[in-house]
Amino acid sequence: MNVRSILLVAGVMLAALSACGKSAQPATPVPRVDASFNVGENTYVRSLAIDPATASLWVGTSVGVLEIDLKTELMLNTFTREDGLANEYVFGIGVDSEGYKWFGTNAGGASRYKDGDWRVFFPMHGLADYWIYTFAEQRDKIYWIGTWAGANRVDLETMEMTTVKDELINEWVYGLAVDSQNRVWFGTEGGISMLDGEAWTHWTHEDGLGGENAQELPASANTGLGTRNRHDLSIMVGGDASYNPNYVFSTIADTDDAIWAGTWGAGVSRLEKGEWTSFTTADGLAGNVVYSIAQGADGVYWFGTNNGLSRFDGKVWTNYGVQDGLLGSDVYAIAVTTDNQVWVGTRGGVTRLSVPAPEA
Repeated sequence: MNVRSILLVAGVMLAALSACGKSAQPATPVPRVDASFNVGENTYVRSLAIDPATASLWVGTSVGVLEIDLKTELMLNTFTREDGLANEYVFGIGVDSEGYKWFGTNAGGASRYKDGDWRVFFPMHGLADYWIYTFAEQRDKIYWIGTWAGANRVDLETMEMTTVKDELINEWVYGLAVDSQNRVWFGTEGGISMLDGEAWTHWTHEDGLGGENAQELPASANTGLGTRNRHDLSIMVGGDASYNPNYVFSTIADTDDAIWAGTWGAGVSRLEKGEWTSFTTADGLAGNVVYSIAQGADGVYWFGTNNGLSRFDGKVWTNYGVQDGLLGSDVYAIAVTTDNQVWVGTRGGVTRLSVPAPEA
């Protein structure tokens, strides 16, 4: 079946494609929304990952996982608990150096998959928690799993798991990144932590993380210091957007080893040569809650926010919203292919952005 005609009924099968995009092409071509793939109005796409070895896109939703062949546009598989997934609500996807796909679920632990082989991990197996949000790999087959109770260090050779918790600035881990120096960066609800071998360094808003509260938004009650039922991931307080500059939703290390951190209401911050620089809506960012970050092979940055998608080439910001073809305003996940096609996950489905071909 071609991915353009896939249907996800009740959140398990995909729905039909509808093409959309801007009518006018700018003088300097930038990507535009080419197509949208609906997965159901009440279904959330929380995570996206590309397996370069198989040229496949993995889509984590609130009702299961989809595997799509990027070359042929064929939908290869759908996975639910019946197939071996720990839980249908998938918040994070990672692809390790052995080609295994890791799925982090909401209250269901983690699952690992390759070529039909499934393995499920719970705290009884050494996992730090049942709530799993992010993955990253160091050199020497060391894999990291971010959870709501610290981070797991996994030796992929032996599958031995150890937990890092007290060393972190905050135990609620949403973002993981590994830079070219093999340092590990942890984005948490209380700031950023970095592990350099055996030494730890931490940053908070007092150190420059997160932009200022120019809009005087109310402070968020989700601090990571309370009980789990306070962590509903709602960004609203009394009907208004809220602000917590230490709450980091997303983290990447770019090709120059600068660290980017997407925050809750304080925009996106970049740590470069020891200095933090923040970008907010005042600078051109679409929204100040930044759920996801990616960098393409062309060096361009992409930010998924609570008010659409932002593209930043280092100088110019370009924003995309539902008026441009996105299926939702909250952009939870971004994946960029080697040829710079951008896949975007929102409530309702996935959209794809591509640079338009030049007119004949």
